[in-house]
Amino acid sequence: MNWGLVRSIIVLPGNVLVFIPAAILWISKRLGYSPKFAAPGQFLFWFAILGAGIGLFFSIWTATLFVKFGKGTPAPWDPPKKLVVRGPYCYVRNPMIISVLFMLLAEALLFHSWPIAAWLMVFFIGNSIYFPLVEEKSLEKRFGDDYREYKAHVRRWIPRLRP
Repeated sequence: MNWGLVRSIIVLPGNVLVFIPAAILWISKRLGYSPKFAAPGQFLFWFAILGAGIGLFFSIWTATLFVKFGKGTPAPWDPPKKLVVRGPYCYVRNPMIISVLFMLLAEALLFHSWPIAAWLMVFFIGNSIYFPLVEEKSLEKRFGDDYREYKAHVRRWIPRLRP
């Protein structure tokens, strides 16, 4: 078992997908807003399950690629040593964050929670600022021209149709 990967999953997505949404729901309830859980017969329930499934699938796939081919983890304390440009990374530069967005959307739909939807937007906007200012510069330093070429051909958030 790769304990670095396990730790990165608990700390990073665990906070974004579990602890912060739980705190949001708790605070919402204390402020008088009681979100309703989508019932299994409702369209939103199944749409949320589909979104969560897609997000979970891509989250596992991208983390596995970091371990297997990048020789690291998604965590900043154990980053990939090699540039990963296969699988979903052929189509979009940040499939791991997109998978988290899918799961946050699923949570917002499942709990009928506009505060969790607002958290999704804050998370996306924060990453939209962080990636070009910090992450991409770090990747350019670590991987040089390979990353610059990859960045020139693969978009940050919108997947291209062909690799």
